[in-house]
This record gives sequence, structure tokens and C-alpha cells, in this order.
Amino acid sequence: MVEFRHQTERLILRDWREDDWAEFWRHTNTPAVMRWLGGVCDEAKRQAAQDRLLSYQTDFGHTFWVVERKEDGAILGFCGLKRCNQQGGPVGMMEIGWRLREDAWGHGYAKEAASASLDLAFERFAADEVIALTVHGNRPSWGLMIRLGMRRREDLDFDNVDFDPESGRIIVYSIARSDWRL
Repeated sequence: MVEFRHQTERLILRDWREDDWAEFWRHTNTPAVMRWLGGVCDEAKRQAAQDRLLSYQTDFGHTFWVVERKEDGAILGFCGLKRCNQQGGPVGMMEIGWRLREDAWGHGYAKEAASASLDLAFERFAADEVIALTVHGNRPSWGLMIRLGMRRREDLDFDNVDFDPESGRIIVYSIARSDWRL
């Protein structure tokens, strides 16, 4: 299989390598980063997440790819595409997602990586619509969804306590191919 690699002005989105995982988890498996993602992961949850990310690439040709900063090769987190598989959610729909380390917040990296991922969703992977999931309390995440041109889709919201046990609700945003800036 050909290795996936896509460049933006400052970033490289690419396939995972075995030596990426320790650095990724060291910077993203923190209370601040994982606040709205179900909390800090133990070894079993980390391994299960890795297995899922790799299976998306194998099964669909896309995943939440490594986000690497061109300037210094630092792994900032992940961003990319998968098929929604959250219990109770819009299973099977193309989903965009991102997770960046805390020191990468506020620099526009998430928007740059997410914009590239949406370009890929519509151009390379022929998506008609792309969704994004978060919880209501995660204002930075749904704020980015709005800045990307996504619209709130209350009709697709669903109950799931995996990420925010207090609310137990996942909120959904989406964007159609016709609304994206191709």
C-alpha cells in the first residue's frame, strides 16, 4: 500500500509509524487534552485507540492521520477522516476529527489540518457530506467546526456517555460538498 502523505503550508498529514505513538501519547494523553475525550487513557485504551486508527486506514484508505509540523518535525497530534462508528450516532457517515497537543493550541494548526482533511474528503474520497462530533462543553472544538463552515445538526445528535458523562450527549455539525470551498 502506498503511504499517505499530504502537505499544507506548515503541516504534513501522514500515515502512522510505529515510533510516532510514544510521542503522540506523551503530548496528547493529558488531562487538558483529554478533558472532553473521556479522560486520560490507560495502556489498554491507548492500544485500542491505536488499533482503531490503523484499522480505519486499512479498511477505508483514510484515518485520523499524524499531524507533523514541517518546521521541526514535531508531532502535534492527529487530524483526518474516518467513518462514524459511535454507538447511537450517524454510523457510516464520513467524520472529520482532530486532537492536538496543548502547546499547539491557538496557532491555527487545527484549522489548517482540518481544512486540508475536508479538501481530501470531498476531492479524493468523494464524500457528499462530512460530520464532526463533540460535546457541548467543548467550545473550542465546535467553534472550529463553525469557522470551517459547518452547520449544527441537532437532528443527528445522540446520547453517549463515553466523552462527557455529565451531559451524556454528543452534538453533531456537518458540511456538504456543495457548501465547501473546493
